[in-house]
Amino acid sequence: MPDPGRTTAELIVECLENEGVTHVFGIPGEENIRLVDALSRSSIDYVLTRHEQGASFMAEVYGRLTGRAGVCSATLGPGAINLLLGVADATTNSTPVLALSAQVGMQRNYKESHQSVDLVSMFTPVTKWSALIATPGAVPEMVRKAFKLAQTERPGAVYLAVPEDVEEADAPAGGFPLPINMPRPDDPAAAQIARAAEILQGARNPVLLAGHGAVRGEAAAAVRRFAESLGMPVATTFHGKGVMPDDHPLALGAVGFMRHDYVNFGFDQADVIVAAGYELQEFDPVRINPRGETRIIHIHRFPAEVDVHYDVAVGLQADIGRCLDALAAAVTLDEPYSSGSERIRDLLAEELDRGRVDDSFPLTPARIVADTRQALRRNDIVLVDTGALKMWMARLYPTYEPNTCLISNGLSTMGWTVPGGIAAKIARPEANILVATGDGSFLMNSQEIETALRVGTPMVILVWVDDAYGLISWKMDLEIGHNVDTRFANPDFVAYAESFGATGYRITSAAELLPTLQRALSDATVSVIACPVDYGANSALIASLGELDESWS
Repeated sequence: MPDPGRTTAELIVECLENEGVTHVFGIPGEENIRLVDALSRSSIDYVLTRHEQGASFMAEVYGRLTGRAGVCSATLGPGAINLLLGVADATTNSTPVLALSAQVGMQRNYKESHQSVDLVSMFTPVTKWSALIATPGAVPEMVRKAFKLAQTERPGAVYLAVPEDVEEADAPAGGFPLPINMPRPDDPAAAQIARAAEILQGARNPVLLAGHGAVRGEAAAAVRRFAESLGMPVATTFHGKGVMPDDHPLALGAVGFMRHDYVNFGFDQADVIVAAGYELQEFDPVRINPRGETRIIHIHRFPAEVDVHYDVAVGLQADIGRCLDALAAAVTLDEPYSSGSERIRDLLAEELDRGRVDDSFPLTPARIVADTRQALRRNDIVLVDTGALKMWMARLYPTYEPNTCLISNGLSTMGWTVPGGIAAKIARPEANILVATGDGSFLMNSQEIETALRVGTPMVILVWVDDAYGLISWKMDLEIGHNVDTRFANPDFVAYAESFGATGYRITSAAELLPTLQRALSDATVSVIACPVDYGANSALIASLGELDESWS
């Protein structure tokens, strides 16, 4: 029997509260007004955004930092379609998200009608599950299934469409949220541990690669214990930055740069790769196993993807931390491995040190990275947008804790960091938030500055200004010897920031950047810093890496 005192929209909100949802990011529309009204009377904060794409990126970053599915909401048709990019980004970045949107009513969804689009089919390729809530009685099961799928390995986005007439219908009298069953950490199979230990017993130069799964699995402490007990050097993916502190003597740095970088030399010498939480969408394994001959021990909650350059010798499918502890206990060495990581760490440190004292203007990328690192505490969070700056930050920015340097390397989306900074501050209010973005990415979702000011999420937006799509220019220069159609004009970023009520800064010398960052981080507002950058260092970097590659021994 229906409950005449309770709508389906209210039941959906009860189910969201049951799942521990604290925020929903979105824009209301005519067809989901009852859901938004129900949220306003709940314990959940509705964060009104200025674009649905921004809402989806906020949900993604919230999910990435908390491990619980971030929730974004939109109306039907164009509103729902605008959620699609952040939803795809979340799935390719292994991040839990629930996207909710309105849909045309059941009385007309079978025919062509105003704003009618097959949204379930549209979201299917970029989600773990995409479905239509066709009846009020299905709400408790479908919402529970959505969160279960989104949050279990490999995490990703799910999508639910709510027809307008279903949302406003009376909820069933017996409809209540379902209990939540949390998966427990599992132990690895003893036989697989023994096989992996046998491989490590005979290894001479193994390397541990820590990926995004090690972050999600909260395995940072286990990674350090494993490395220290065996004397094994540790590299991370871009998503794994901070799992091994970059000031640890066994740290090699991050791998994933488009050319043969310092950290790759550690893999050149490796006879075994212990991949803990690595996922192929983070970067192509040909970068670390070009001949496909290095033996790989795969440690994750799920089997490895098939790739000729990632041919697994032994797979351990269980809790990553427990696998590492069990494997370390099973390996007996006469003496620890010789890590050989000192030279690689020295090369990274020397490059960053040169940047720190480089007073060139416009600033070199290394100088911006060095000043950014000095301005932030170890547990502060920097969100790094896609572009040429991503390569410099991923390579050189020392990271000491997981999820303190956030990079999108699954879909490598542009424009996610400004809205993402809002969600980062909500999820981690104790941390300073710095958005590092190129001028191309910044203007894609800069309207969310208004959202940040309205909801009270202070952050610093550092815009690397080169008046071009710098990464595309870099790639063109490398591949075809010149670049075309990558340059554009910018507004006055200081005036633009001030028009929102934010604080704007313009850097006119290298010496100004660090004190400006420090001042902006101390202010309880949104600050935009326009910092000119000279990407002439890009070609110099490639040349120096090529020379180093030839001389390395």
